[in-house]
Amino acid sequence: MTTLGLIGSGNIGSTLARLAVDAGIDVVLSNSRGPETLSELVDELGPHARAATAEQAAEEGDVVVVTVPLKAYREVPVEPLRGKVVIDTNNYYPERDGSIAELDDESTTTSELLQAHLPESHVVKAFNNIYFKHLGTLARPSGAPDRSVLAIAGDDASAKADASALLDRLGYDAHDVGPLAEGWRYQRDTAAYASLYADPSPDNADWAPRTVTADLLQEKLDAAVRYRDE
Repeated sequence: MTTLGLIGSGNIGSTLARLAVDAGIDVVLSNSRGPETLSELVDELGPHARAATAEQAAEEGDVVVVTVPLKAYREVPVEPLRGKVVIDTNNYYPERDGSIAELDDESTTTSELLQAHLPESHVVKAFNNIYFKHLGTLARPSGAPDRSVLAIAGDDASAKADASALLDRLGYDAHDVGPLAEGWRYQRDTAAYASLYADPSPDNADWAPRTVTADLLQEKLDAAVRYRDE
């Protein structure tokens, strides 16, 4: 993979762009306000980054990250993402996104909604359960003893392999949770959500990060199932 496309360049998108550039990956950034609004970020990132429209980011990315508010997922371009691996960072916040009946009754998940919108793409859920500042600071080289894991879910094994390879280059090991339908296990308000990557010490007022191992992540993923079944 040589180019990462980003549809959405907010906190998560810009953090992923920085990690990618540091890893030698070209990035094409986009947002809903137009390429000209990304000039400062592109200048900061340097020659491996450029701003474009969402359609161009979708076309040029070998892998494309969709990191927009969930309420805007239907605006993600369909045709240029046909056949591509699409990494979804969405979370459902009804106060921001409005009420979505299929999510309220738990008949589907956020990433399955995006997959339905992109029927010929291969959606993988990742990067949704970590605070962007922790995402930027916990990245470590492969083999480092304090390297953290991040959860992924998807219905296509090859797409998950590509997503895992990207995570590896960005500084994380991937932990396969299963199909997209299992992505709820690390969504908002679960034990495997953002606070997992924060030091649990009572005096951690600044929310300092902590390394998350595969065993710790799995423990929290299992806790989500137990809580649901109680």
